[in-house]
Amino acid sequence: MFISTLDLFKVGIGPSSSHTMGPMEAAVDFRNRMAEWMNDHSDDDQPYRVRCTLKGSLAFTGKGHATDNAVVLGLHGYQPKSLASVNVPEKLKAIQEKSAINVVYRTTDQTQSSTQFSIHFQHDQDVVFDFGEPLSEHPNGMIFELLQQDTVVLSETYFSIGGGFITTLSDINALEAPLKILDAEHCPYGFESAKTMLQMSRTNGLSIAEMKYKNELSYYPQEELDSQLDILWQAMKNCVELGLDAEGELPGELHIQRRARKLYEQLKPTDASCTVNDWLCAYAMAVNEENAAGHMVVTAPTNGAAGVVPSVLYYFMKHESGTIKDAREFLLTAGAIGGLIKHKSSISGAEVGCQGEVGSAAAMAAAGLCAVRGGSPEQVENAAEIALEHHLGMTCDPVAGLVQVPCIERNGFGAIKAFTAANLALRGSGQHFMPLDNCIEAMKQTGLEMSHKYKETSLGGLAVSITEC
Repeated sequence: MFISTLDLFKVGIGPSSSHTMGPMEAAVDFRNRMAEWMNDHSDDDQPYRVRCTLKGSLAFTGKGHATDNAVVLGLHGYQPKSLASVNVPEKLKAIQEKSAINVVYRTTDQTQSSTQFSIHFQHDQDVVFDFGEPLSEHPNGMIFELLQQDTVVLSETYFSIGGGFITTLSDINALEAPLKILDAEHCPYGFESAKTMLQMSRTNGLSIAEMKYKNELSYYPQEELDSQLDILWQAMKNCVELGLDAEGELPGELHIQRRARKLYEQLKPTDASCTVNDWLCAYAMAVNEENAAGHMVVTAPTNGAAGVVPSVLYYFMKHESGTIKDAREFLLTAGAIGGLIKHKSSISGAEVGCQGEVGSAAAMAAAGLCAVRGGSPEQVENAAEIALEHHLGMTCDPVAGLVQVPCIERNGFGAIKAFTAANLALRGSGQHFMPLDNCIEAMKQTGLEMSHKYKETSLGGLAVSITEC
């Protein structure tokens, strides 16, 4: 099993990796499929239109997560990473005024010329929120269709499976778990469990980060790998600092005010009452306020949990004089743990609740912090288990379908738990009662038994507990 750190951490935009970035990627993929289809039907001059039907959690919380806007952007050819430094509202307004998308369907190699075909698309009519039964394979389903008159001539069903990852109906049915995992056959240390990971570490005398790094080198040149890891850290750093500098009201009907900047300004003067918890909350909330605003974030491993890993890493780099080498070790260790969780369970709030998002992020951050502070592989695994264990059962119940309440504060508490877990593990020997593998399995089983009301549908919990005055 191999899930790259560079896939687990991705630069994109808010507010959701599964409800914004995933659907955007699916829309881009269907756009490309339409272009391929047009290559074989270029002589047909009948009018076409494209439609997207959102199912399950994508329908119930799609408005709050800007899923419809993501589909619009994707069908017009925009991908999350390309929008990270773009004024998205301005770009969205311009394309929403159009009644069609233009698809390049033929390229002549000799002349390098291309032909465009116009496909009718009205964003307010052709993105359909279906509040009926979700697709059985996964709660985050969407169906794209190319229609000629009223006849469907091309169709694909996609699932957004967390962290910006997508899969199709044929792929999800062909896999034991809905994951796109690279073959680890060429990896020198292709561990598929925490137990195997620790055994390999002891046998070869390597840290978790060193094994992960060598595995990554099976797919990426060293210069590119180091560069991309550094870009990820810089993007996380930028997210924290941009959030600490911003103020005002976040988008949406809740009219939530940003708080990270005011909190940070209270901490900057020397204050004996200030604790590490205050710093971590300021940093984590800064990132998730940026996410809620639809700005650039790094999936870590999701957008809803995007503040946990960056806040803990930022704290270490700023307050404990971390180096760029430390940042790489932190990210590689966190990536190893996140890959195990995604492989053996899920990082999707719509599938297992917020334990799979903030819980996974806390485990990853705890492992990373423990590693850069000199923890042994056994202590690193223990830190991850402690952090994940104390998020088991956490529901995903965003108020109004917005990634704001309780999501922003929850990232602060996830960072605090991660920091505490790393400290506890470092003060122990690494020997502990509950293995990480068992904890991951418990999370999976808890998610399977959790009511759909608490898995990113906004149909239960805090989402329906607001008293109207």
